[in-house]
Amino acid sequence: METEVFEELMVTVLVGGLILFMAFIVWDLAKKSKAGRYGTAVLFFALGLGVLGFLLKSVVIMVKGL
Repeated sequence: METEVFEELMVTVLVGGLILFMAFIVWDLAKKSKAGRYGTAVLFFALGLGVLGFLLKSVVIMVKGL
């Protein structure tokens, strides 16, 4: 396996794991702070924007062929 392929795979896997861990942290924070449905939705929306940015970056790179 070439270094570039390995790096791309590891970045995707490790960032995905980080996103899942952050989702757990946000869920736990919302639960402990008794944020309610609206507060929890706002917290996950903010996290979702970061995830969306990561996914869009990957899509743009694939489309551009870089």
